[in-house]
Amino acid sequence: MATQMAVNSGASLWGPLKELWEAVEGAIWRRQPESVHLLDLQLKKHKPSFLTLFKNPMKSAEQREKVRKASTEGIAIQGQQGVRLLPEQLISEAFILSDLFDLGELAALELLLAGEHQQPHFPGLTRGLVAVLLYWDGKRCVANSLGSLIQSRHGKTFTLDLSPELVNLTTRFTDELMAQGLTKQILNLISDVSVTREFERLQKERGLGNEKHRKEVSDLIKECRQSLAECLFAWTCQSPLSKEDTLTLIGHLEMVTAEADGSLDSVNLALVMSLLYCLDVSFLEQGTEDREGIHASPLLTEKQYVAAVHSRLVEGQGWKLPGLQAVVQLAWALSLRALSQLPQGAALVEFTEADEALADQALLGGVFLFLTEGILGSDDFSQEEFYTRRLHSLITDFLALMPMKVKQLRNRADEDARLIHMALQMGSEPPSSLRKDLDHLMILIGEFYSKDPFELELALEFWCPSESLQHTSLTGSFLGVPLQRPPHKQVVLSKFVRQMGDLLPATLYIPYLRMLKGLANGPRCSHYCFSLLKTNGAPHENRQAGISGSVVSWEHFFHSLMLYHENLRRDVSSADSMQYRHPPIRGITQRELEGLTAFLQLLTTIITWSENARLALCEHPQWTPAVVMLGLLQCSVQPVLKAQILHALAAFGKSPEIAASLWQSLEYTQILQTVKAPGQRQAAGIEVELNEIESSCEEYPLTRAFCHLISTLAESALPVNLGAGLRAPGFQPFLDFLRDSVFLAFPTRAYRRPAEKWEVAEAVLEVFQKLLREYEPQPADFLQEMVELQGEQVLANKPPGHSLMFHLLNDSPTFSLCLSLLEEGARHLDTYAPFPGKKQLESAVLHCLCLLELALQKEVTFMDLLRESQTSLLVAPVEQLLQGVSAQSRRADHITNIARYLYHSSSNPDAAFQSAKILRRIARYPNIQARLVGDFTHDQAASEKLMAGFVECLDSEEHFFLGSDSDPEKRVGRIRHEIKIHILNLLITPLELKGPNLGLYLLGYEVKKPVSSTNLQDPGVLGCPRSCLHAILSLLQRGSEWRSGPVLTKQAPQLAELCYQVIYQLCACPDTSGPTMRYLRTSQDFLFSHLQHLPFIVLENEIAALSQMSWLMKTAAIELRVTSLNRQRSHTQRLLNLLLDDQPHTLHADGETGMEEESRSVSGFLHFGTVSKVRRRLLSVLDAIDFSQEAPELLQLDFFERAQIEQVITNCEHVNEQGHTVCNVKVCEWLTDLLHEVNSILHAKRHALQSWRSLVETILTACPSELIPADQRQLIIRDLLLDLHDKVLSEDAAGELMPIVAGAVFTLTAHLSQSVLSEQQGAGPEGGSGSGFASIANSALHLILRKLLDFTLCTGGGFQRLRAHLYGALLYYLQIAQKPEEPETLQTGTSMWERLTAPEDCFSKLQRENLAIIESYGTALMEVVCRDACDGHEIGRMLALAVLDRVLSIDRQCQWLVYLCNSGYLRVLVESLRQDDADLQTLLTPQPPLLKPLYIYESKMALLTRVAKTAQGAMELLCCGLVGQLVECQVFHMLPQNDALRVFGQRDPSGFIPSPLERYRQILLPTLRLMQVILTSTTTHHQQGAAQVLQWLIVHSDVIQSILHGQDMSMGALQELSLLTAIISKTALPGALEMGQEINSAALMELQGHIGRFQRQSLSLLVRMVGTDRARYLKQIEETFSPGDLAEKREEMEVSMQQICANIMEYCQTLLLQSSAEAQFSLCLFSPSASEPADVAVPSARVPSLGLVLLLLKNSATDFFRYHDSHRQSLNKLERVEQLPPEELKELCQGLVSGSGGVEKISSVQRNVLAKRRLILLVNNRAKLLALCSCILTQRLGPSSGLSPDPERSEVGTG
Repeated sequence: MATQMAVNSGASLWGPLKELWEAVEGAIWRRQPESVHLLDLQLKKHKPSFLTLFKNPMKSAEQREKVRKASTEGIAIQGQQGVRLLPEQLISEAFILSDLFDLGELAALELLLAGEHQQPHFPGLTRGLVAVLLYWDGKRCVANSLGSLIQSRHGKTFTLDLSPELVNLTTRFTDELMAQGLTKQILNLISDVSVTREFERLQKERGLGNEKHRKEVSDLIKECRQSLAECLFAWTCQSPLSKEDTLTLIGHLEMVTAEADGSLDSVNLALVMSLLYCLDVSFLEQGTEDREGIHASPLLTEKQYVAAVHSRLVEGQGWKLPGLQAVVQLAWALSLRALSQLPQGAALVEFTEADEALADQALLGGVFLFLTEGILGSDDFSQEEFYTRRLHSLITDFLALMPMKVKQLRNRADEDARLIHMALQMGSEPPSSLRKDLDHLMILIGEFYSKDPFELELALEFWCPSESLQHTSLTGSFLGVPLQRPPHKQVVLSKFVRQMGDLLPATLYIPYLRMLKGLANGPRCSHYCFSLLKTNGAPHENRQAGISGSVVSWEHFFHSLMLYHENLRRDVSSADSMQYRHPPIRGITQRELEGLTAFLQLLTTIITWSENARLALCEHPQWTPAVVMLGLLQCSVQPVLKAQILHALAAFGKSPEIAASLWQSLEYTQILQTVKAPGQRQAAGIEVELNEIESSCEEYPLTRAFCHLISTLAESALPVNLGAGLRAPGFQPFLDFLRDSVFLAFPTRAYRRPAEKWEVAEAVLEVFQKLLREYEPQPADFLQEMVELQGEQVLANKPPGHSLMFHLLNDSPTFSLCLSLLEEGARHLDTYAPFPGKKQLESAVLHCLCLLELALQKEVTFMDLLRESQTSLLVAPVEQLLQGVSAQSRRADHITNIARYLYHSSSNPDAAFQSAKILRRIARYPNIQARLVGDFTHDQAASEKLMAGFVECLDSEEHFFLGSDSDPEKRVGRIRHEIKIHILNLLITPLELKGPNLGLYLLGYEVKKPVSSTNLQDPGVLGCPRSCLHAILSLLQRGSEWRSGPVLTKQAPQLAELCYQVIYQLCACPDTSGPTMRYLRTSQDFLFSHLQHLPFIVLENEIAALSQMSWLMKTAAIELRVTSLNRQRSHTQRLLNLLLDDQPHTLHADGETGMEEESRSVSGFLHFGTVSKVRRRLLSVLDAIDFSQEAPELLQLDFFERAQIEQVITNCEHVNEQGHTVCNVKVCEWLTDLLHEVNSILHAKRHALQSWRSLVETILTACPSELIPADQRQLIIRDLLLDLHDKVLSEDAAGELMPIVAGAVFTLTAHLSQSVLSEQQGAGPEGGSGSGFASIANSALHLILRKLLDFTLCTGGGFQRLRAHLYGALLYYLQIAQKPEEPETLQTGTSMWERLTAPEDCFSKLQRENLAIIESYGTALMEVVCRDACDGHEIGRMLALAVLDRVLSIDRQCQWLVYLCNSGYLRVLVESLRQDDADLQTLLTPQPPLLKPLYIYESKMALLTRVAKTAQGAMELLCCGLVGQLVECQVFHMLPQNDALRVFGQRDPSGFIPSPLERYRQILLPTLRLMQVILTSTTTHHQQGAAQVLQWLIVHSDVIQSILHGQDMSMGALQELSLLTAIISKTALPGALEMGQEINSAALMELQGHIGRFQRQSLSLLVRMVGTDRARYLKQIEETFSPGDLAEKREEMEVSMQQICANIMEYCQTLLLQSSAEAQFSLCLFSPSASEPADVAVPSARVPSLGLVLLLLKNSATDFFRYHDSHRQSLNKLERVEQLPPEELKELCQGLVSGSGGVEKISSVQRNVLAKRRLILLVNNRAKLLALCSCILTQRLGPSSGLSPDPERSEVGTG
């Protein structure tokens, strides 16, 4: 029992029924796939709901008790564990609801719980009020579902084109329901349920809330009743009712009453139509497609059916509505008449004979009058196509099947006309018993056919093209079927129209004209009617002969008009206009007035539809209708007739050629007085009519008609020279009249008919809107132009749009009235009550909104032109004016008034659409954001309502039903869609501005506190209202749980794109990112649920699909970064698995694992195997981006030059809001549209690819590396790289996408290199497997290299910046094969032979294979790289130089070097050093300059150094004159001298730009290294190289001496000294002077002097390095550097100092060797004193003693042992790095990790790798120091050191 008593929180009376409706709608109206099966399940589940329609669950004592105890014992809720205690308040509300609707207590409780859950969707309502809405919404869902099911049935009237399976299902299901008595149930419910009764009950229990709630409840109840009635209507359209059901329906209709105005309400109208379809047999004539249906009709098969219906209609009692009874009787009579003409009708002869009598009875009941007033008078009649078709068949059947009856009516009408005529002659009253059946029939036909909302043009059946017509287009053709006899019915109807017009009695004149007006409604009907009136008239000569034509003809009508005009014109006195006040006695009588009005209406209808008629009538030489009508307007006739004349003129004005002449005629006749005659006392024309006649009558037909005329004429053209010669030409007087006399005065005038007030406003605002819409501001509008008028200069008038703009950009009365209209409109709409003129008010409000929107749209151009023209007009932008204070409310609430219309989007979508457009335009301005937020949040209640308006617009369901564009439902759906798009754009724009702003407020963020403190919740939680963010998420989440993915991405791709963009912007903005991402992660699981549906494929809108994916991927990248930083590993891991997994997401059974392992090993062997694997989602997304792009074809131009046209288009391009480049050339729109489309697609592809790239880069860079194992990481990168290359290397790949691909390739290759190297480091020296580098095979690496080189070559001559990425990628790739640094163990375990014969290691193998692949590309690749290295963009050059450097380092065969030399590129590089000199000199100024020249110079020197490392390369460089170029460089002379420049210059606070001294060293050191390498490499031609370098030393001797003397012992200085001493030791030798060339003695002396100076300075440097200064330098280091860097810096400095000492000792040794016994000269280097000096700082003039050398030996020996111990310790640590204590590890890593807490953040694995790297560095540094110490020792103690006691040379004292 407990399970049965569990409460459904979704409310069984609402939630399941909502699902039922969605299933029905999905299957029948949306045609969704797989929907038939779902529908079948729902129908089985809900069959009881249909069988017991609207029946509520029964109350029970048990349930009542259970609910009562819920506050103490709790109650079980489905889907929730345990029981829930409910508050007493809720329980008491449940009992009230149960009693109110007489439903079970549990069901009432469920409704309340559901109401509580849905409350955020209904702001301002309590859960009880929401429960009432849900209750009726559930009923509505059942009724609508039933209606849709019945409409989808197989039947006789219409079809929905559904699948046979679905039709059979619904037909079978509804047949079962009908068999169970559905008709009776429906009719009972229609009788029982009424809005009034339900409202009384609800009122009693306080179940009604605010006006909106009342309106919604009332609408739901009405919709329920309407849907039930339409169920019966749809059934009877498709299938007949049984006898009992038909009689029940007749019984129900007998009791029906009419509304107050005599019409039927929509429910009863549907029931009447149902009965008319029951009695319909017209479908029998329509063909023989469905014989079964014909035979199944009970009218033919059941005699009892006919008998029962017949007796009920003939003998039954009188109905409450006799007119309705008459309609049914007429329909039955016509059915009987139709049956009598069928073979089956013979059996029913006893009934069919009574048809005449029945028809008479119907006529007595006033059938035609009731059809006009009761049925056509109903508002809902014209909204249903099949009502129209049935009434059409009823009218036409009567005319066709009962011609005698029609003849009787005509005879009776003729008789009545004679009686009336006689009574008038005798002056007595006409008899009161006159019947007007024919009048009513004609009026019915006129009224019925004058409205044709579905454009069926049914009235065509009344027109039969006769042979006498001379128009070939009409002859013998009907409905497009040529040369075919028209059907009999059509002939009869056509005859009826013609015969009724013959000898027409006066009483029938007006009804006949009204009938013709209805029958002329439509493009073809109007043509037939025009021809009829043309042929009716007797020609002019016949008239003179006494033959009169028909009174219904153009001839008669226009002749009469001319006579009226002539008679009335005589009464008009030319000077005085008193006739306006006292019209003369004689004139037009009331009867004549009605006749004229009727004919003018007929004329208006015909010429509105038919352009041929317009032109034919207007150009007729005798009738001149426009002239006569304008003449009549000047005469004294009633305003009603004048209004009708103006409407007729407006119809003529639809043709532009007529409009132009009408303007001139209007001006000429002065209908509106634009020129005042001299001496005229008062105004004349329409202004007087308005102010004196219409105002006193309180009716304004003339004013409205005038506005309509101007509106129509304004559409065609506004003549610029209107009124020229008599006044300042232009439209201005008309605009002034409309603005001042009509618009500004309309609120203060009195109106007899309240609706007319809004009709006037609507009419005049429509004109304003058209004028402003057509206006484009031009520079000429702002110039003060003068025109000559009767000899005087007067100001010319501006265009009307300019004048309107000026009034709207000022706080003018016009602007104020527009705003107050908006306020009044919103106030009226907020009442939700109908009132007279509501439709017109809504229309007027819409025009006001359009005016504001147009003003906002044009104001920027307008104000720019105004500024440029320097005119003294004062204007203010609309958005500022809208912030003004309202005169009505005394508050600044104009903008919120505009926003209030969004709250009414369901009832008034057009106004909401314009409101959204205005708000979107206003929201762009940053300076008013804070004000906007203030206005929106000023009043709590208003604020909630405004928010609810925005949310409601986003929540509204738009249905893109299949149907024509004219389908109103489809149009509303499209408008709602556009509103959403505007609102989303409105949210996106302010998000880019700083808060508080409108976007943040509407999305539910804090605007009064810091934005980042927002705590986003689900709606309803902690009182959180439903915001636009919730609405956006629910839009996106719809369908995300299905396999097909979010519905929105396919149904409304553009909308989905904007939704994703909003989410991305919220995640990307620092203030909103935290709260948003937290909410999306915890409450919604948003990203995972959407990423799993990637890629989105929308074939018809590729751009939107790509953009959706772009925003989603960018958001995912942010999420991965944030979760990685916050160490939310499970979130990160889940997203990574989703994006990267290549295993199918299915749970394997245990038995299948073996198979899976096997397939993995196979794929591991194949490397590219895809056995049992799925495509990684990241790759699928890449597949969805099509790299090919069709470019528009070249222009085929005959008269223009293509280049110039393309230049014009380029000049007109600008970047729009979305960042697309668009072109606004109007001349060649098809071309610009095409270009725009191509640009948009390319932009979308670029954006998608960029987003894909950032997601990939985030995954590889930001996510913890251990989440993706190294082997997986390499395979993923391999797949991504190969796929990217395949796509970009295809022939049709768009060049615009290549840069992004190149960037991605660079990043991926960098990560591949990093991954492989880190894996190698982890695996140790033996890491390489047989097939390749650990996880990734060599074959895969080769493939990547080939594709990389292909990509580089395919870029051709252009794309140098792009190639920079590819060079970077190539460098990273080549790095993979670089052998990692190994520790120098000082063990020489292997012999030379073993080393030579050892197998090739994996690095050398890969390097060799890489080189083979590179060389296979030959000179093509060399050419590209060399060209880029020499010229082009700086970064490209640097990277090309680096690539050359790298390739040369592995090119053992020197092929690249040979090419470089032979092709002249090396010489170009060398010679470019002179050009670099000037740039480098600018670098040494104190201001921080651009460092680009420095970086290029460094790259160039690095390459030249690499070239110089081979003897061949060094010789080539010397041949190219490298040293000569360097000698001429002036930059080396610019050593910063003064201390300020040397130390100061750290201007850049970031420390990025080095000081001038450091910059100088960056220039000098590469040069010194290059020279050192040249000296080392040129062994065979050493003399030549040394001589050139010595020349450089001598040219720059002052700088070199300054460096050697320098007291600065920084790291840079030591490096300088180290390199300089190395060069000096090889060049500054006495032997260098013997260069083989003749040198004069003076030059020789100078050279010797320089060399001697270098020797002395070197020795004095040695003195400083060895003595006490050494300790001082090392102490200086400790003071300079931070403790973290100290150890490393100290080592580097020690190495440099030892190197300097070794270099100088080597120099000494070389000098001594050169001054041997055989030499021509000898040197004295050290004085023969062995004592260690106390202070070594001897003056440079004295020679240092031998004690210095002894001290150096002693120190070196000590250092040697110290370094040896340190080396051994470091080696031991390296061998057991894993066992080192954490503190020691941390200390080792400190120097390699930047930042204070850097070491703590890295993982233990990474820490070990870093410690290992640091230890290898230490070991190798120690090894270097040991080598240097041993070098110094061997040099001093070796056999040639000169220290052996040689007696022959002892006197020299050279030691």
